[in-house]
Amino acid sequence: MPSRTLPTLPQADVAAHNTAKSCYVTIGTKVYDVTEFLGDHPGGGDLILQYGGKDAKEAMEDEVSHAHSEAAWDILDENLIGFVATEKVLEAAMRTDDPFAVLPMEPSGKGMRDLEKANTGAAEQVHAREDASVAGTEAESPNKAVYAATGLSTAEDLSKDTDAVSDYKRHHFLDLDRPLFLQVWNGGFSKTFYLEQVHRPRHYKGGASAPFFGNFLEPLTKTPWWVIPTLWLPLVLYGTILVAQHLTLPELAAYWAFGLAFWTLVEYTLHRFLFHLDAHLPDNRVAITAHFLLHGIHHYLPMDRLRLVMPPVLFVALAYPFWHLAHTVFFYNWHAAVAAFCGGIFGYHHFMDYENGFGITSRFWDLVFGTELGPPPVPKVLKTT
Repeated sequence: MPSRTLPTLPQADVAAHNTAKSCYVTIGTKVYDVTEFLGDHPGGGDLILQYGGKDAKEAMEDEVSHAHSEAAWDILDENLIGFVATEKVLEAAMRTDDPFAVLPMEPSGKGMRDLEKANTGAAEQVHAREDASVAGTEAESPNKAVYAATGLSTAEDLSKDTDAVSDYKRHHFLDLDRPLFLQVWNGGFSKTFYLEQVHRPRHYKGGASAPFFGNFLEPLTKTPWWVIPTLWLPLVLYGTILVAQHLTLPELAAYWAFGLAFWTLVEYTLHRFLFHLDAHLPDNRVAITAHFLLHGIHHYLPMDRLRLVMPPVLFVALAYPFWHLAHTVFFYNWHAAVAAFCGGIFGYHHFMDYENGFGITSRFWDLVFGTELGPPPVPKVLKTT
């Protein structure tokens, strides 16, 4: 990453730059030299000097006083000079065999393990700055209630085109113009940094698809929505008609509905108890890459029209064990098992809907378990007298 060439500055050195002659501010781990900007700040240089040598993240994102614009964050990025590290973090980095896993960016998974092993108190300091690796989260993503519920944003947020070059320059996460899979695998991202970034939606070139594998596997990751009914509906209809000759209509409906309900329950369970248990995601590249492959990409590029439905190859891998499960549950009746399987096939191929909760295909299980999304917040109107 280009940012690796920037120096890591001891916290004490950064704190010393707190005058009009030399003024640094930090946003998490990033250090900015804002000396030249003091005279140009619309609110006056004194406001910046209050945070000289200190972290200015809260001030930059304070909605009451003034939530800074995207242009303000861009000005900061132009003045990025390095990364700050406390004495404890520096001491821990000296003890590890891979200091670049600790410095200068947010520590990778290995870096965090090295910090904990060093037992200098550095790991505790890093854990305490969960938002340190990303500047401007609040300014860009005010809909935190929506993120907390589903990890998805609103329609308005998802319609903003993302400039791949500036996005990578600013966040140092994934370059949208290069294959994403290997970037995640080789990125060395910590869990905290990865989750912050993957839950910040990008809108790639007006709805185009960013490269995922970048090789012969690429077509397997893209599926237009119409492929799903074209491929699966004939199979569902064939299986249903086949077993209808051996079951009564109520029996057929019951087994078919069981399969549909079971598959949507599987979907609900995966989204609620696996994909969204971010706090329990292991902090290693295998788990992070698997999360991105199975689910994270839908949060990162939610408007990618060719990755909104499950690819047939992946669904076959999931359908195979369900076929055997159906025949295990309904071992006494082959036709009942096939009816349940057809109902499941019909019900699971989901289209991402940001207005639903954990049950992406249907709100049924959200209603059963009380996890449906509430109405959007109503803007407050202030009356003047």
